Amino acid sequence: MRIAIAGISHETNTFSSVITHRVDFIVRRGAEVLNEPGFPGIIGRLGIEPVPILFASALPSGPVDTATYQAFKAEILEGLAAAGQLDGIFLILHGALYVRDIGDGETDLVRAIRAQVGDEIPIAARLDLHGNMTAEFVDRMNVLVAYRTAPHRDMWETRDRALTLLVEAIRAERRPRTVMVRVPLLLFGEQAITEVEPMASLMAMLPEVDALPGIAAASILVGFAWADVPNAAAYVLVTAEDASHLEAAREQARRLAQAMWDRRDRFGYDVETLPVDEAIEAALAAPESPVFITDSGDNTTAGGAGDVPFVLERLLAHGVPDAVYAAIADAPATRRCYLAGVGASVELAVGGRLDPDHGWPLRITGRVVHLAPEDEGIATVQVNSVQVILTRARRAFTCLDDFRWAGVDPLAHKIVVTKLGYLFPELRDIAPRAIMALSPGYATQVMAELPYCRVPRPIYPLDPDMEWSPA
Repeated sequence: MRIAIAGISHETNTFSSVITHRVDFIVRRGAEVLNEPGFPGIIGRLGIEPVPILFASALPSGPVDTATYQAFKAEILEGLAAAGQLDGIFLILHGALYVRDIGDGETDLVRAIRAQVGDEIPIAARLDLHGNMTAEFVDRMNVLVAYRTAPHRDMWETRDRALTLLVEAIRAERRPRTVMVRVPLLLFGEQAITEVEPMASLMAMLPEVDALPGIAAASILVGFAWADVPNAAAYVLVTAEDASHLEAAREQARRLAQAMWDRRDRFGYDVETLPVDEAIEAALAAPESPVFITDSGDNTTAGGAGDVPFVLERLLAHGVPDAVYAAIADAPATRRCYLAGVGASVELAVGGRLDPDHGWPLRITGRVVHLAPEDEGIATVQVNSVQVILTRARRAFTCLDDFRWAGVDPLAHKIVVTKLGYLFPELRDIAPRAIMALSPGYATQVMAELPYCRVPRPIYPLDPDMEWSPA
């Protein structure tokens, strides 16, 4: 059995002015596509012949440049054309790809694939749960499976489950179909952590649906609210094993959608959310150490630019006695640190270039205390009592290894600021206390600050009194 494997993965914040270009993508081709944890293992267990083509992924940011996307799409189509006889296609996608001049990237990609290979070959995809679906995309696919955890802990398991369902369907000569119900909710990912209510009980319903006769998989998508697109919302997807079970799939999709809607006023944050100055004051007064503060408005994992220095300015204004700030994306400032060398004093103007809407360069004076290997492009500068991490490119500090590259042990400091929304699993598991600072940026947690124009109305919570049912 020959299965083509390809994908383009990007979570697009349409409010950001930081356009995503080819240089921003990590691209793997051919056998490199399979260089993910456990991928060769599941391929071996399923006994399939993989035909890996291309997988391109980039850190969340603004819309993807049209030429960049078109080049990736063309390479995937060329790879499919050269692959010869295929039994199925497996796509590694996100679900929130938005391309300048085109719109929904996943829809455009699968439309092009179907135009080339026809409607008979089955196609499956792994999705992030922070995706915005279109009816056309879902209709052209066969098997869709999304993560069930946020923060994400089941990326590889979700990939394996989707690929397994595709292979099983091909062997059984079944034609799976997926049905969709759009739930008119706009949710930030931080409001829908799957380890706490109401998402915990909603996700607990999914295995029960999976086990029903004729149902292959069920998924609940939180959606991606930092996208001003016509399909921004939450979604329920249920894949039926074949057309004879479509009505059962629709019934379960409606049931899950109603359960999500009934809990709409329970979505919220599982950590303290405070204005920036109050967050710093609370961290200083806290008995716990360290206290992680997330610079949520400039969250690089939600498309923030990663260079708004507002929280850094406030840390310095408060005269905090011990803090780490991770990080400011600023190529010129980072380069100056490398030229100066460890131990040198530097005067820098940092940040405020990628996102001039929410910040401006902040002047700092400090001493270079650490330089990562030059290909990493990470410099650490001691400014008063704050260790400021500078990076050549936009970067998310999501685990301990990220801090080690900067020569920093975050557990040894009183305050650790990261440009995230929720803490990623490794940091979440070790943080004695976490506070989310309501800071400015393209990934603001204040929904009223986002200038929505294309999101269909009514939608909750922008229209709090609306009525809806999944009829």
